Amino acid sequence: MRTEALVARPAPAPWSVGGLTFHNVLELETVELLGPGQSEVLVEVASAGLCHSDVSVLTGDRPRPLPMVLGHEASGTVREVGLGVRHIRSGDTVVLTFVPSCQRCAACRGGRPVLCEAANTTNRNGTLVSGARPFRDRHGDELNQHLGVSAFSRFTVVAEESVIPVATSAPASVLALLGCAALTGVGAVLNRSGLQPGQSAAVFGCGGVGLAVILGARAAGASPIVAVDVTPLRLDWAKRAGADACVEWDADAARTIRELTHGGVAVAFEAAGAIQSLRSAYEATAIGGTTVVIGLANPQARLELSPSELVGTERALVGCYMGSAIPRRDVPLLLGMYERGRLPIDLLVGASFRLDEPGPAIETLLTGAGGRVLFDLTDIA
Repeated sequence: MRTEALVARPAPAPWSVGGLTFHNVLELETVELLGPGQSEVLVEVASAGLCHSDVSVLTGDRPRPLPMVLGHEASGTVREVGLGVRHIRSGDTVVLTFVPSCQRCAACRGGRPVLCEAANTTNRNGTLVSGARPFRDRHGDELNQHLGVSAFSRFTVVAEESVIPVATSAPASVLALLGCAALTGVGAVLNRSGLQPGQSAAVFGCGGVGLAVILGARAAGASPIVAVDVTPLRLDWAKRAGADACVEWDADAARTIRELTHGGVAVAFEAAGAIQSLRSAYEATAIGGTTVVIGLANPQARLELSPSELVGTERALVGCYMGSAIPRRDVPLLLGMYERGRLPIDLLVGASFRLDEPGPAIETLLTGAGGRVLFDLTDIA
């Protein structure tokens, strides 16, 4: 079948927006999509979020095999199932997850499916779990799959392991955010941080994931919650999400937070993916505090720490990928919290664009707009 998709390819020349230099370009193309193979599912995508992880493919900070159909955070409806699919039916409303865990490796057996060895290998290679690449460009050449999802397409084919069915009337935009932003941010609080009711928290970076951290911290009973960002508009969104205080980031942000909280926060979350932000987050914690690293910085970036200070203050620095989640457990859990009014994920929904508007969507993301930037794939020009 034919479908419209946003394809990342090497740019003829570097270009810039929002202070970043891009070495790859994202353009709408008419492509061919093969039908679902063994244990695969055809999904009609309704809503897909634009994440900094997508942008980092375009800048080259996180190298991926190109050309590639981008997008990894989405919701939609199943339109066809391949042979061997057991738990998914045509017509199911689904959330797509970008780590299709195998359930067999040591990480999966140990209850940490987001660290699945097989899934992360196939994600790096730009294929589905089966090794297939179902997209073809107009010349018939294969297009790589982004994190097993490739959601910036009206239709996509994914492995059964990437599909989580949900029975709900929640908006497609809210469901899409359960695939990455909400799962990553709220999961970091509930699954990784150890944050207890009444403890203080700081959130560095108030984009979609950072706002989700604030929602999760509020649901967990944290107090006070301090939001930190370089953009006043994002800090306004942080207040709406439940932040008690806001700090515009500068070199003295950590000292400001320690003064606000009388010694530092119990838990700091770094969601900006910047080394300067991570340094501030670590320094903003109290003695015995924890810094949870969520944002994906450039792989070449390095953080210097004093081991003696780390030991002497008993601070902890921990990584958290995809909210340390078990997606098949946590997506329904977070959806239930949303439906009961405990987790207002709709507060994360920001500007919406058509699939033929990648440039304005990227510019909006990078120039400080509040909330998660989304593509509405039901709005076809």
